[in-house]
Amino acid sequence: MAPDDINDISIRDDMIRLGQLLKLANLAEDGNEAKEFVEHGMVQVNGEIETRRGRQLHAGDTVTVNGETVRVVHE
Repeated sequence: MAPDDINDISIRDDMIRLGQLLKLANLAEDGNEAKEFVEHGMVQVNGEIETRRGRQLHAGDTVTVNGETVRVVHE
């Protein structure tokens, strides 16, 4: 994936939990889908599989699901 294919997702606070980001970025339709993606090892954070839905993400972190990547940015 080229760097241009990464979408930035702005957050107001210093961090956001993985499950919340998946919903905010429209990578998951709801909390249940976000939970399933994470539990089934379908989510990568900074290139590594993440199995904790509550993982705290900060500006600069990248999240990939189903070939779509987003980057957390602070407003």
